[in-house]
Amino acid sequence: MAGDASESGVPRAKSARWIELAAAINSARTAYYQHDKPTLSDDEYDSHFHELLALEQDWPQLQSGDSPTLSVGGRSSEMFNPVEHLQRMYSLDNAFTSDELAGWLSRVERGINQVPEFLCELKIDGLAVDAVYVDGQLRSLATRGDGRVGEDVTYNAHFIPRVPAALRPPKKGAMPSLLEVRGEVFLPIATFSMINEEQLAQGLSPYANPRNAAAGTLRQRVDRRQEELRLAEQSPTTGERGAAKIARLRAELDLSITRLSGLGLTVHGIGVVEGFEITRQSQGYEFLKALGLPVSNLARVESSYEGVREFISYFGEHRHDVEYEIDGVVIKVDDLALQGQLGETARAPRWAIAYKYPPEVVRTRLLDIQVNVGRTGRITPFAVMEPVKVAGSTVSMATLHNAFEVERKGVLIGDMVFLRKAGDVIPEVLGPVVEARDGSERPFAMPTKCPACGAKLGPASEGDKDYRCPNARTCPAQLRERLSHVASRGALDIEGLGEKAANALLDCGLVEDEGDLFSLAETDLLTCEFFRREPGKGEDRPQLTENAKSMWAQVQSAKARPLWRVLVALSIRHVGPTAAQSLARAFGSIDAIAAAGVAELAEVDGVGEKIAVSVHDWFREPWHQMVITKWRAGGVQLVEKVGESRSAELAGLVVVITGSLAGYTRDSAAAAVTGRGGKVSGSVSAKTSLVVAGENAGSKFDKAMALGVPVVGLAGFEALLAKGLDAALTTIN
Repeated sequence: MAGDASESGVPRAKSARWIELAAAINSARTAYYQHDKPTLSDDEYDSHFHELLALEQDWPQLQSGDSPTLSVGGRSSEMFNPVEHLQRMYSLDNAFTSDELAGWLSRVERGINQVPEFLCELKIDGLAVDAVYVDGQLRSLATRGDGRVGEDVTYNAHFIPRVPAALRPPKKGAMPSLLEVRGEVFLPIATFSMINEEQLAQGLSPYANPRNAAAGTLRQRVDRRQEELRLAEQSPTTGERGAAKIARLRAELDLSITRLSGLGLTVHGIGVVEGFEITRQSQGYEFLKALGLPVSNLARVESSYEGVREFISYFGEHRHDVEYEIDGVVIKVDDLALQGQLGETARAPRWAIAYKYPPEVVRTRLLDIQVNVGRTGRITPFAVMEPVKVAGSTVSMATLHNAFEVERKGVLIGDMVFLRKAGDVIPEVLGPVVEARDGSERPFAMPTKCPACGAKLGPASEGDKDYRCPNARTCPAQLRERLSHVASRGALDIEGLGEKAANALLDCGLVEDEGDLFSLAETDLLTCEFFRREPGKGEDRPQLTENAKSMWAQVQSAKARPLWRVLVALSIRHVGPTAAQSLARAFGSIDAIAAAGVAELAEVDGVGEKIAVSVHDWFREPWHQMVITKWRAGGVQLVEKVGESRSAELAGLVVVITGSLAGYTRDSAAAAVTGRGGKVSGSVSAKTSLVVAGENAGSKFDKAMALGVPVVGLAGFEALLAKGLDAALTTIN
């Protein structure tokens, strides 16, 4: 119908949607670039932008000169003086799938009639900046802004150690008379977490990502704060009020400078330059590095599409092995002449693209806060949210740890919240989007009775932040959790005894508690519908399912597990694999551990007073002793076998394992070290004795080399296990 289209021929619904998307994108850009407070998650923004692009491709009449698809996106604020970049700073087009990446690679190949070499580098989640050096001295540091004009933050650069105030004279050639470089100012992950803790403590929204935190840190008017402090100190006004004001101003200034000093910088581009010539971008990076500018040592030139894909895949798996957050990989044509041949669009170069990983921080609605009862009686609040896709999977629940954590984060039921899921880490609510509240939100109240058994809840002891259900013996929720824990990989590792099987054992009355597990006869399982199947052809009675047979066989095998695994399986508070192995080595039997006093237990390396008290108190509980008696009667091995984990040939060694080792899982490799008395750490430091680097080892390898920590491969690891550290070190090339 004619009434359904505008004069341009575009359907009115399409025009209205274009206007809606353009307004949302422009509003989000203002909040993101000028106020460092995003109103859309990265995923939402990218979705809007792609929909707008698709609309304009289908209906070119919609695209106008002020379309968001034709502009870089940022804009300088009035807080800082404007700085015009010597050469325009572009944004980057994005690829989110292998097909989109393949499409870009094909367009590049067609544009230059060859397969070029590609420079691959990490896409840092930071703030794009432009630095200009004249005769080796820093003249200006500016934010990207709209790509042509940015904000002058040069004054703040003096407090950032990683931004060189003067370049280092090159060993070959002369210092360039003019050098414009582009880079990314970022916050290391550890610093980002600390700043968000400070934000929450002040009742403010946490930063959604390190980019916003870095921007908020860099875009401070430190000069104004210094001037305000100077005037206050020179003011004739005295007294408590004047002293308090000076103290406040000094604290604010100190915090600003401290935060600035924690910023990092990585240079990843070159603008206008006078005084040297290069033909390849990677060659330019080498020159910038010689001048003392911070250039990533993880960038790599790939000569094939397959190499590009491998680079993307590797850092998709190791994105948390670097000091900063990354949200993708940038791929550039390395040859500068070919870059010029490909050219640019209105907003982005055709010779570069950003491959984006699935977002790890999104926004969603917190619908409710409920509680879960754990195996030690701990009451854990958890968030129930509108389902949202984050880090490649759909999430609808996330832990909130305890009531104090709910209060500390300031989340209310009904809030829009930032949700984070880094890799395989449990989803975490970062905090509320305070600006999005409309008054309908309500606070969470911790229940006063256990939702599983009705027992009165409260802290187990003074100073305990956790609420606990005191009905450990018969609380159904605790029973289910403890029985599942007995079978977990870190305890007795009983395959087939998962949550559903544990529920069936309890619901069918086959076990009263975990103590009855090892007294089960195979025929007992036939009385429970969950474990049996109807008779088949030639059978005259019900039979166990194959899963049930396998589970029962696994239960029998678990009776011979090492003593330390038995200790973990008992659900003694604070006792994990490390403490359990130390106790097993030191005492050799469950009876010796039960008879030991607190002081004797605390003397064991890796135990300490807190764990010692927990172990001592656990064995004083009569029904716990009953579990031990039942397990003993059921044939569970309660003494340490000779040559088992009592060996201590690696005692005192701290080992870091990175990458994949043929024949070992990460857990089995760690268990092989701890079982011989060594300790396994997740990070490399000066205290690390040895780094074992398998295939695809990440930044831990680089850090080990920088610190001079010995590094061995698979052969060295096996020599370590067989003959000790000296034998391992002889395998180093």
